[in-house]
Amino acid sequence: MLKNFWYACEFSSAVTSKPKRVSLLNQDFVLYRNSNKEVVALKDQCPHRGAALSNGWVEKDCIRCPYHGWKFQTDGTCIQIPANQPGVPIPKKARIDTYPVQEKYGFVWLFWGDLAEQKRPPLPSLTEFDAPGWRVVSGELQWNAHYTRVLENVIDFSHVAFIHANSFGSGIADQPQIENYDVCLEEWSASATVTANQSKKTKGFWKHFLNKQGSRPLSVTLSFYMPNISRLEFDFPIGHFKMILFSSHLPIDDKTTVSKWIVLRNFLTAPWADGDARKRALKTMLEDKPIVESQSPQVIPDDLTAELHVPSDALSIAYRKLHKQCLEMGWGMEHHVSQLHDSNNHISEHFQILTNSLIS
Repeated sequence: MLKNFWYACEFSSAVTSKPKRVSLLNQDFVLYRNSNKEVVALKDQCPHRGAALSNGWVEKDCIRCPYHGWKFQTDGTCIQIPANQPGVPIPKKARIDTYPVQEKYGFVWLFWGDLAEQKRPPLPSLTEFDAPGWRVVSGELQWNAHYTRVLENVIDFSHVAFIHANSFGSGIADQPQIENYDVCLEEWSASATVTANQSKKTKGFWKHFLNKQGSRPLSVTLSFYMPNISRLEFDFPIGHFKMILFSSHLPIDDKTTVSKWIVLRNFLTAPWADGDARKRALKTMLEDKPIVESQSPQVIPDDLTAELHVPSDALSIAYRKLHKQCLEMGWGMEHHVSQLHDSNNHISEHFQILTNSLIS
């Protein structure tokens, strides 16, 4: 997992004045909106006894801990401890970590890291989101897999003829060759455009867009934005029809990923077509799911020579190189699990010292 990036951690529509827990990067955050409808992001853990603030409530823009009623401002400062007698000062350590947030493309983006604001990598561009003539639907899916494997699967076009042979890949199932393509590499992202010649065997919904005789091949532009954003843009060989799948593959923990995605389309833009668009996007991911969850090792190797590569893997190789570069910059995060001491005598020896220091 990587720090110092913006993470699209939740849909904007899901965040209200009621506290909401968001699990990300092996930790928990709490989000809520203040009276100005601005999103507040805090660590979801009261410093007193560790209760989840997401089980509490919002009161005049502050959040109340449900356990002992401690009241925290949006900057994380505790301003009230109900059990205290009048005049008892609030400890300086009675505060919660806060996190920068912004809203864009229907997501709440949370920054986790230690970079100054001007040095933080920018959000990816998705100009179509607010452009006229585009319709948006959204959804999410949980994977029992590491986010690096999930993202790399999305930007890998050579698997389409096999995993998706009964859906949108049916037209190329009998000709799976991928022509060599160029990778456009930028500081925090990369993209590539792949073309596929469609046969007359395309099935179902997709045949209306891919089986036009004499039309140009299907063109797909695959992109990734570090560390966990993917974008697929389908340029159909009919009219100027396009569809974009933009996904945030959230690293919940070392073995769990939640993909929060939006699909944008500039055709069939009436609301009645939303359900079908959502269903087809989810169907595609469910076809990938058992394969991605079976991969070993679960995390993409740091060593670029640990797995074999062929020309069609060029975009995946670009992702691995950028991922490795971030690790070399010290942006990797290790999840440390506390271990209990086996010796009861050792615990007893320090118990009184710890007790005295904590209540003094």
